[in-house]
Amino acid sequence: MFDLGIQELIVIFVVALLVFGPKKLPELGRSLGKGIAELKKAMHGVKEQMDAELHEIKEPISLDEDVHKSGQKTEDKIADSAETEKNTKNV
Repeated sequence: MFDLGIQELIVIFVVALLVFGPKKLPELGRSLGKGIAELKKAMHGVKEQMDAELHEIKEPISLDEDVHKSGQKTEDKIADSAETEKNTKNV
């Protein structure tokens, strides 16, 4: 996600250890983990909501395509029957 290598992670850990100290570091890690978990949960909820909205948008579009195809088939049938009638009159 952040494209961090092992060297960058070690530097971040050492700086955090120096800034917060060895006693506060586990508490900080726990808090950070909980925050990330809540963020992932919220992102999942937003994704599900967007998927539901997209489904609501796609459904009328697919119905419109079905109506268009049905109309095209009807036009083709009318054209075929008109052609057949024209041919029978010419005979």
